[in-house]
Amino acid sequence: MDTRQIRKDTAGCEDIIHLNNAGAALMPASVANAIRGYITIEEHMGGYEAANADREKIDDFYDYAARLLHCNSRNIAFTTNATDSYNRALSAIPFCKGDVVLLTENDYPSNFLAFISLKKRFDIELVQVKNSPGGEIDLQDLEAKLKQYQPRLLSVSHIPTSSGLVQPLAEIAELIKDQETIFLLDACQSLGQIELDAVKSHAHFVSGTFRKFLRGPRGAGILYVSDKALKAGMEPLFIDLRGAEWIDDYVYVPREDAKRFEDWETAYALMMGATEAIRYALEVGIEHIEARNQELIRYLKKELVKLPGIQLQDRGARQCSIVTFSIENTNEVELKKYLYGNGINISTTPRAAAIIDFREKGIDWVARVSPHYYNTEAEIDRFISVLKGI
Repeated sequence: MDTRQIRKDTAGCEDIIHLNNAGAALMPASVANAIRGYITIEEHMGGYEAANADREKIDDFYDYAARLLHCNSRNIAFTTNATDSYNRALSAIPFCKGDVVLLTENDYPSNFLAFISLKKRFDIELVQVKNSPGGEIDLQDLEAKLKQYQPRLLSVSHIPTSSGLVQPLAEIAELIKDQETIFLLDACQSLGQIELDAVKSHAHFVSGTFRKFLRGPRGAGILYVSDKALKAGMEPLFIDLRGAEWIDDYVYVPREDAKRFEDWETAYALMMGATEAIRYALEVGIEHIEARNQELIRYLKKELVKLPGIQLQDRGARQCSIVTFSIENTNEVELKKYLYGNGINISTTPRAAAIIDFREKGIDWVARVSPHYYNTEAEIDRFISVLKGI
């Protein structure tokens, strides 16, 4: 990995120490240029005409996304963000009163909100799978509850927003693969920093976004729809003319591929940026990205534990490039403002984003630091030096 060239490709590295990649990463110049270039074509040609003229480049998105997720291009849909992807998939599930949904204690907060809303509307039952002592999903409890409840749906966030924990996806996949339960995987924080094979996950749906570790634009998301889900006729509740053909007064035929989950009106400029973001990540190599990130977080944690008043809060046998910690004698607003004033971006996670996890840990908020492969040890040294001044 040529870190010097990667930083040269990343204009923001000249301006800021950006350690908030779990929020929104710095885009490579090529991603921003792909967006600008397409906007220019629309400016001079018109939106519809630009899409027709660049159809081949538009189709490249599905091919690159398929390479990223190790699936076929027919399994890929373009959306506006991870929650949009997740909710489109969720809307395809015909819930009935009394249906059981299994949730982990580390699911994404928007997912919890969606399920609480579904419970209010359809009177479904929400059941949490316990955590193991290590913090991950308890696989024995998951197996027992799959047998006990025969749930309609299992929802798992591969990596939660509140910590660096990575759920044991291979083991979950082994337990779910022969079940009739629909499996919805939220890969919002994992795409772009760790390898993910959507087919091997045995998930019916995988939702993700581009603004985080994939280093793409905001307003762009991805949804993987498995062959199993397509063959079962699963489709979004509010399908539009992109996803179906209206053939009679009250009859439509859905598309055979995952594009049935798309809308006709699409931000093609952002799709171009998303395609370039995937191409860039694949060129660097996801395995190289993960290896470099592991070096960075090991160094970061080693330096953090030397500081008084700092308590690392991440759990799990496998951890990713998200490091969370609590800090004495300050609050999240003061901390972010102080660091930003010193040229450093991080994020904080409040209790409302991780009620169950933080209740178990006995904390109200955490600082969330998420380095990526374009960051350096020197930037971490600067962060630690500034943090001492708090």
